[in-house]
Amino acid sequence: MEILQIFYFCRQFKRYIMTKIALITGASSGIGKAIAEKFASENINLIITGRREDRLNELSVSLEQKHGIKVLPLCFDIRDLEAVKNVVQSLDIKWCKIDVLVNNAGLAVGLDLFQDGKPDDWDQMIDTNIKGLLYITRLVVPGMIARKSGHIINIDSIAGKDVYQRGNVYCATKFAVDALTKSLRIDLLEHGIRVSQISPGLVETEFSNVRFKGDQAKAENVYKGYKPLSGNDIADVAWFIFNAPSHVNIADVILTPTSQANVYMNKKEI
Repeated sequence: MEILQIFYFCRQFKRYIMTKIALITGASSGIGKAIAEKFASENINLIITGRREDRLNELSVSLEQKHGIKVLPLCFDIRDLEAVKNVVQSLDIKWCKIDVLVNNAGLAVGLDLFQDGKPDDWDQMIDTNIKGLLYITRLVVPGMIARKSGHIINIDSIAGKDVYQRGNVYCATKFAVDALTKSLRIDLLEHGIRVSQISPGLVETEFSNVRFKGDQAKAENVYKGYKPLSGNDIADVAWFIFNAPSHVNIADVILTPTSQANVYMNKKEI
């Protein structure tokens, strides 16, 4: 019995010391939530961020109880540089060794022709999709450089590869994410830090509901007649990328539903 107890203790101790930390932005719903659930199921401790504190707290309790990992929920607006600084720089030492940063926070607002576009919508997309990613990455990267290890996974979009009518500023922000991912890979090459991105097509989340500012009928119509990707599909890819051998960097994964060829060509399913 004593030998079995020692064996069990060793297994638990090994599990404890090998547990890594993932910081996932925009984790209160959709793709971010699915990635949090996937990584938790693989024994990764989590720092989850977002603006909806109730959802973050609910998710953290659920994941801790279900998977026995540790979760630190942090509620702040990623568009606010000072808020991002305060949160990251005040992390307890046990949470500072971030092994993977998943930049998931992002959105589309409106679907106007450029000439009808609303500057407030543009600002929200630029501040979230580009500047928010820049802020959090700039604050996390120095720790990765100091440890000569780490992984950054940016959630981009096929809208960062090609444009579509009325996509204008949203597409521009996702093209920026594509460019930033490539440049980060160059700048961090000498430090042994992996930089990857996932560029999905249609994924059924709250994305369209946000884009149409709560118009649920319009949001649901986006996916009508198609079987879109789910958050879990993206989460599986994120885990595959992170779990690759340390000498392997999966630079970019483009995935779409079978019924989608590119950003503007879809086939209704019969």
